[in-house]
Amino acid sequence: MQSRHLRLALLIGGTAALLTSQAHAGGFAVREQSAYGMGSAYAGIAAGGALSAMFWNPATMTQMPGLSFEGDFAGIFPYAAQTPTSGTLAALGGTGNTAESALVPSFYASYQLNPDVWLGMSFNAPYGLSVTFPNAWAGRNYSGNTSLRTYNATPSIAWRINDWISVGFGIQMQYGQAGLTQGVTLPGPTLLSSSIGGDGWGWGVTAGVTLTPVKGTTIGLGWRSQMDQKIDGTLNTAVPFSTPGPVSTTLRLPDTVSLGVRQVLSPQWTLLGTVEWANWSRIGTSDVNSGGGPALVGGSPVAIHFNYRDGWLFSLGAEYQWTPTIAVRGGIGYEITPISDDVRIPLLPDNDRFWLSAGLTTAITDTLKLDIAYSHLFVRGTNIAVAPGNPSFNPALGTYFGTVASHIDIVTVALRWSLWEPPKTAHTVLPTK
Repeated sequence: MQSRHLRLALLIGGTAALLTSQAHAGGFAVREQSAYGMGSAYAGIAAGGALSAMFWNPATMTQMPGLSFEGDFAGIFPYAAQTPTSGTLAALGGTGNTAESALVPSFYASYQLNPDVWLGMSFNAPYGLSVTFPNAWAGRNYSGNTSLRTYNATPSIAWRINDWISVGFGIQMQYGQAGLTQGVTLPGPTLLSSSIGGDGWGWGVTAGVTLTPVKGTTIGLGWRSQMDQKIDGTLNTAVPFSTPGPVSTTLRLPDTVSLGVRQVLSPQWTLLGTVEWANWSRIGTSDVNSGGGPALVGGSPVAIHFNYRDGWLFSLGAEYQWTPTIAVRGGIGYEITPISDDVRIPLLPDNDRFWLSAGLTTAITDTLKLDIAYSHLFVRGTNIAVAPGNPSFNPALGTYFGTVASHIDIVTVALRWSLWEPPKTAHTVLPTK
């Protein structure tokens, strides 16, 4: 009963969390957790600036006096069209846009319990995948309709040790739902498929520190731990020599470390910078098990061969206080995908991308602020070769070679509320824009 209540709380917190096929933090992570951060391509976000910075670094809560709330909504509009160049089923042709538009919400709250201690809670959808393919296309044996949705709740605590150092810690509770469809083309004209659907739980932590060594300089270092996301479900297929029925697998999700810097140059100008590392190399291969052994489709063991390398993001930005009530910001970023050429399949044709972002904050009242941001992601042209040497290649399913043209547009809005003043304190809380 307790598990059911916890799952219900996560689903309410993540209401309408529809995720896209081209996840936006490399692999299938979703970075769109802050309109304020997206306005600068997430430059400096681990050092604070808005309540949503607690997703990257819970210690940033100590920048938010009193009781604060934030709600963010990201509209994501991706495009990915696949063109086969050769392969076993090349005659079936390519696809139009397989990526689905989506709305990704996130919610945050913090409360200053006393002059030096803050309590917080966040609801996010940090990983996701949703992609739709036609039944008859050249890459059907390696990609079909697929979804992954995660609902993550993180209660947190932060402690301001003194005016120049704060620390934070949180516990991640994550519920995941997944569905995977893959074609199985037998000799002759028959196009069969197999599908797996299920759900499960994952657990992790988050921690961070902020430093203010001199006035105007804030350095933040945040960590979101690795997580083993369990999926228990069912294999459905009409393919001979298969084992339909209950199955299970584990997605070994990465830990992420974010370093952010905010440097005030004048009352109007602030420079921002970020370096972020994601430990995607731990994901390896997710074997799908049935009873006491591997699940089988057509006599072959079912496994999801990720075999990613680590991912990186580098971004720079600036913020300008245009008027007493309006601040504008912009940023550029370069992201190195964890998916290399030798492991890529058409299901997730991720590649290196260049971020171009802009945003603004306007104070509607003394306690209510509106953030708006826009990003365009230029994704490098992508080649796919599912052939001997690619871990996903199955001789029984044939080869696939193709190219992918893709880009992404993102619009994010947020409201930030400060509902009452903090407890009296001898410490000074640095104001945020």
